[in-house]
Amino acid sequence: MKDSTRTWRFWVVTAASLLMAALTFSLGQWQLGRAAQKLAMQASIDQQKVLPPLTQADLVATNEGSGQRVVAVDRLIELSGRWQAQHTVYLDNRPMNTKPGFWVMTPLLLTGTDKSVLVQRGWIPRNFQDRTALVPIETPTQTVTLRGRMAPDPAKLYAFKGTDTGRIRQNLDIEVFAVETGLPLLPALVIQVDPASDGLQRDWAAPNTGVDKHYGYAFQWFGLCALVLGLYIWFQLISPRRQRRSASQFNNKV
Repeated sequence: MKDSTRTWRFWVVTAASLLMAALTFSLGQWQLGRAAQKLAMQASIDQQKVLPPLTQADLVATNEGSGQRVVAVDRLIELSGRWQAQHTVYLDNRPMNTKPGFWVMTPLLLTGTDKSVLVQRGWIPRNFQDRTALVPIETPTQTVTLRGRMAPDPAKLYAFKGTDTGRIRQNLDIEVFAVETGLPLLPALVIQVDPASDGLQRDWAAPNTGVDKHYGYAFQWFGLCALVLGLYIWFQLISPRRQRRSASQFNNKV
């Protein structure tokens, strides 16, 4: 009866160990797959950087009426137009060089068209005494020419309430913003990369696809898989054999 119970426990532990090892190994493989996808994305972004800058005619032609962004992320672009300063929005909790502050977002009415595009113009620091006291910036009223790069929609932070309104906001959805303002906004975002001006800073961080994170997770899962198999081999195979060998030697001496 005792041997039967031991055998039953052995096979239960074996099945559980193999299942856990298979699960952790597959999760490690999945993380490696995610890393490969991010590497492909980064390669695509790097390729866009060396292409000639887009023109605003390219931007309008590829995005007008599409309802979704079709221009490659991080492609350089040159624009000309007039700022629509009355619709400037400040996105809160957007650090630059570890300092808290705001991203300044202003629509630009493109020259020769009735279309506008949202431009992430730059960054300003936060006033720690009064969050609503914004650093003064200059917004030219004449036609401006700028250089930028195509970007995804601004990353969304946790929202403590519903849709944001007003000048200072936590998040900004371009489609919702277009309806709110009545502007014919193209479904695109441009991050201005010209040298700092108008009281704004533009020390933008390079896009991070997070490949290292996936490699780290993969290492953890593979490490856990190895640990499970190592513990199984030691406690279910090696240790019992050593115990039987010690018992046999003890009986022979007796």
